[in-house]
Amino acid sequence: MAVTAAQVKELRETTGAGMMDAKKALTETDGDMEAAIDWLRTKGLAKAAKKSGRTAAEGLVAVEIANGRGVAIEVNSETDFVSKNSEFQAMVKAIAGAAVSVADAQALADANIDGKTVAETITDKIATIGENMSLRRMASVEGPVVVSYVHNSVAPGMGKIGVLVALAGGAEDFGRQVAMHIAAADPRPQALNEAGLDAALLEKELAIQTAKALEENAAAAKPKPEQVIHNNIIPGRMKKFIADISLLDQQFVVSADKITVAEAAKQAGATILGFVRMEVGEGIEKKVEDFAAEVAKTAKG
Repeated sequence: MAVTAAQVKELRETTGAGMMDAKKALTETDGDMEAAIDWLRTKGLAKAAKKSGRTAAEGLVAVEIANGRGVAIEVNSETDFVSKNSEFQAMVKAIAGAAVSVADAQALADANIDGKTVAETITDKIATIGENMSLRRMASVEGPVVVSYVHNSVAPGMGKIGVLVALAGGAEDFGRQVAMHIAAADPRPQALNEAGLDAALLEKELAIQTAKALEENAAAAKPKPEQVIHNNIIPGRMKKFIADISLLDQQFVVSADKITVAEAAKQAGATILGFVRMEVGEGIEKKVEDFAAEVAKTAKG
């Protein structure tokens, strides 16, 4: 019997198997969904379904540069142990290689690696390694000079923090120093300058600083006029906040001199065009297991 796209979709969602594997399973079992699931299980291709609910907050960031374009990708796994697995590292490297010729993460998921899509490749690796994995994101920069830096590297071009910097003018060595600054800076730079900052971030911070300044003023022994709060104190605090998270305004941590990144770039004859900083697991809420509570719950059950 003919296998429909709806059947393939249902089987993929049920088992986590790749599209071609799901289609083959349905073809081999004459469209019988239960039999197709069993067929995939016997081939070791349905394991992904059992892993898909687990939090994948570990893994690797990989960087790749080609033809004036740098890309950074994050591939997650459940445990840090897997990031040291040579099979996992080889897969991440292959995905990074495919990323240099695509526009975004969705296109990367559909890109081809050795006859399979990246998404299918990851699903296959879930089955063989036995942990949930996912391609989380991709980012890129372009420029006449693009350099990379990987912090806590576990293999060439991959580790826990990956940074890319695009420059016009200047030497690669300076670009690498800037990348090292971006990896180490606290607070982390969010954009080159104020123009590149997220408007929602600035709006939220303004609300926080306004409430804080008004509350402090109300509790002061000698409150200042509200005009002073709104025209001087709040703008001053916002200026500092913006400078703290704007790369060009940050103090250049690599230099012994107390100069900003912008001043260092000027001395190096370089213009910083853009950057990417990607760290494994940032923004993912990691589930903390209480082993004793889990055992007690199981015993009661």
